[in-house]
Amino acid sequence: MLVLAFDTATPAVTAALHDGERVLAESTTIDARRHGELLVPTIEAVLREAGVPLRAVTAIVAGSGPGPYTGLRVGLMTAQGLATTLGVPAYGICTLDAVAYGSGLSEPFLAATDARRKEVFWARYSDHRTRADGPFVDRPADVPVEGLPVVGAGARLYPDLLGGGLDLPPYPYAGALAALAAERLGQGVQLDPPRPIYLRRPDAVVPGAPKRVTA
Repeated sequence: MLVLAFDTATPAVTAALHDGERVLAESTTIDARRHGELLVPTIEAVLREAGVPLRAVTAIVAGSGPGPYTGLRVGLMTAQGLATTLGVPAYGICTLDAVAYGSGLSEPFLAATDARRKEVFWARYSDHRTRADGPFVDRPADVPVEGLPVVGAGARLYPDLLGGGLDLPPYPYAGALAALAAERLGQGVQLDPPRPIYLRRPDAVVPGAPKRVTA
């Protein structure tokens, strides 16, 4: 097993390679505006560090969001393109699942990422492997924290409403995404295809017909 995993649903442009037992290489750049520019060089750097040719990869995994439309589709389109080129399967895993897995928490908690527009994407977890509810998009004040710890960048952005005291990874780093994917594949779990989780419509819309002007 050689799982190439990457995520572009948050400001973290991140990629990793996992051999079914451990992460062989991982690289992450925090830049919310250059997903398309950074992803392929990041993948190349990971493969180079691991000393593994791209043709040896046996599965592609991309974070499927939720996340902003433009950044999210960069990762998913890259996953589909690489899978087609290599003739290997491509899968999608909820980005919040990667945030949760990276926390390592064994008790109930929430994971939250920045959804912009003064909102967060969030989901509830029974432990770092098990999503119990979600994902959703809400204003921070409307997230039912109910005394649970909250992990992820959303908690750091809105500490008064979502806590933010836990010193845990704020982003869905690809090492955690790859490890989660390898674990599930090794257990025979059927992973989802690489399809986006948007939760709301993109900012850009097709213009409507021009209005008729009357004298």
